[in-house]
Amino acid sequence: MTRRSEETPGIEGTGVTERGLRLTVLVGESDGWHHRPLYAEIVHRAHRAGLAGASVFRGIEGFGASSMIHTQRLLSLSEDLPVAVVIVDTEERIRAFLPLVDEVIGDGVAVLDACEVIHHPGREGSR
Repeated sequence: MTRRSEETPGIEGTGVTERGLRLTVLVGESDGWHHRPLYAEIVHRAHRAGLAGASVFRGIEGFGASSMIHTQRLLSLSEDLPVAVVIVDTEERIRAFLPLVDEVIGDGVAVLDACEVIHHPGREGSR
């Protein structure tokens, strides 16, 4: 995130805010791309593209295009749980990254949300 705006008014110590775009890519845990988990491929592509950051979250239950429910409950263990890859950056950078996601996504779904990003400056002595 390169552009920074003014501090959030009325909220002391919250840091600096700016508008951003959140890309959430929903795939299955067992989805792959060239012998690598698909979620890992997306994270590595985001890293190579110089995006601000990416995180992967494993779901405990869900369903997608197949309408089959995947769950981690003990009696019905699934090897294909839902996975969400979340990436936040400026709208321009996220939109430029979308073709790299489209190339690998397959049956997955991508969701874009406008968001506010709050940057917290490092505190002296906290590291």
